[in-house]
Parts: sequence; C-alpha cells; structure tokens
Amino acid sequence: MTETTGTWLTQEAYDRLQAEYDHLVTEGRATIAKEIDERRQEGDLKENGGYHAAREEQAKQEARIEQLRHILDNATVGEANTGGTITSGTVVTAEVAGREMRFLVGSREVAGGTDLDVFSAQSPLGEALLGKSEGDSTSYTAPNGNDIAVKVVKVEPFNG
Repeated sequence: MTETTGTWLTQEAYDRLQAEYDHLVTEGRATIAKEIDERRQEGDLKENGGYHAAREEQAKQEARIEQLRHILDNATVGEANTGGTITSGTVVTAEVAGREMRFLVGSREVAGGTDLDVFSAQSPLGEALLGKSEGDSTSYTAPNGNDIAVKVVKVEPFNG
C-alpha cells in the first residue's frame, strides 16, 4: 500500500471506527428499521413527515456505514513514523505562505479528539510534503492555481 491509496490509522482510531461500524450495522440498523415501521403504521406515507425523516436518517446511516467500511478495508494500522520523514501519521510544523502552521498529515479519523488541523496525504499540501524532512522546502499548487511555498520547520510522530 502506498501513501496515497489507503488511510493510515493508529490502532486506537481503527478500534474506535470498528466499534462505530459494528454498532451501526447491528443496533443502529435495528433502531432505524423499528422507527420506520412505527412511522409507516401512522398512515398516509405521502404526508407523513416522521416517516420521511426516518428514511432520511436511514440513508445517512447507510452512507456512514459505507464510508467506515471503505476506511477500515483500506487502512494501514500502525505506529507513526519516527524517522523524521513526513508520512501519514506525522505532525508537521511548517511555514506555509509565510504563516506558521501545525497540522497532522493523515485523516480526520485519527485526529479525532485533538485540535490539530488535518491534511490528507492526497491533498495538494500533503502530497507536496510526503518524504520531506525538517529544513526542506517545497511548494504546491493551490486550488486557485497559485503556487504556495512551504518550509518544513519540525516533524514529529502523532501520539494521539
């Protein structure tokens, strides 16, 4: 698996996402099915707001189940790189367009309970930084077409 084909997760993040998935496909589905059935029994489905709301909630839940399944199926689980090179799971302090920023290269699922900003390894900034080390300079093209200069100040493993 390369940096750009999967999601790097800590074991804790993987376990948390797996627990959410397990809950949604068991109790979550049963609860929403019961809710839909109760609303269906209220009568005319065309004008039954509760029924339509329950169906919408079911669609959101199924989308989240699909998202979690994709993340879990394509995850690389392990410890963050401690070698000083930027990979998924690395916390980077960098000067981006002259402004110092501290962020995680990885996924929001990993950063869960932290206040870190997150840039995926597939984002323009993430791709530009992969493989770089402290003191390296690079640039990336922003969505507006401008080239943005980046200087790596500090690289550290993510510790949750």
